[in-house]
Amino acid sequence: MSSQKIESHRENAEVYTDAAVCKQKSLELLEKMNLPRGLLPLDDIVEVGYNEGSGFVWLRQKKSKTHVFRSINRSVWYDTEVTAFVEDRRMKRLTGVKSKELLIWITICDISIQDPSSGKITFGTPTGLSRSFPVKAFEEEEEEKGKK
Repeated sequence: MSSQKIESHRENAEVYTDAAVCKQKSLELLEKMNLPRGLLPLDDIVEVGYNEGSGFVWLRQKKSKTHVFRSINRSVWYDTEVTAFVEDRRMKRLTGVKSKELLIWITICDISIQDPSSGKITFGTPTGLSRSFPVKAFEEEEEEKGKK
């Protein structure tokens, strides 16, 4: 489904396929959008693309991944392909990301920091429901990795 969407945004996009460069570019993109660096803890990234004109970004990894954000005790699943339209402090029309609520996996379609001074990041679902967490919960992940 989204592979077709990616193809329509490939023209004029920056595309990277080296694993080390892909990881670096994914972190740079999060920083550029003023989003926490630990938000997309993907492994084995094989392609990162960013079309600055449309704001469309895609990340492909070898296999899907489930990551637990320990400080908020939340499991998040990342598909082999994650896509979004990005702008300052926001990822909208997100695909390939789900969060576990109780026993159900919920699709996440929007991530935003509406008021940076609040210290909160909000995750929205296609049904219009949303939940906010401390931004710090997604920054700590990257910092902890660096300490090991």
